[in-house]
Amino acid sequence: MRMEILGTTLRVCVDDLESAVPFYERLAGGRAQRFERGGVQVAAVGCFLLMSGPEAELEVLRKVVATIAVEDVDEAHRVLSELGARVVAGPVRTPAGRNLLAMHPDGTVYEYVDRRG
Repeated sequence: MRMEILGTTLRVCVDDLESAVPFYERLAGGRAQRFERGGVQVAAVGCFLLMSGPEAELEVLRKVVATIAVEDVDEAHRVLSELGARVVAGPVRTPAGRNLLAMHPDGTVYEYVDRRG
């Protein structure tokens, strides 16, 4: 009972995305990929996912500790459930693949994503 974790993304809520992006681009050595989701402006830079927007939206996003890339979200769902985690949302399709939110037995919440459509 195991799933392969392909990588992690650190979620960072910032007050001013425009001033934060140049620092993270230099730190990670790459250009930010930008998009908007639910009124939140997002910039993905290396292993960082910078988010800025209305406080009500950010309050929800802050509860998710990190994003974990996996090969298959359905497999992650099965393994997480078997290990005692509680899937609180998903799996659902997103523009980049599929995701789910799971609360681990210790109370932390993670997003699991794959690149499958």
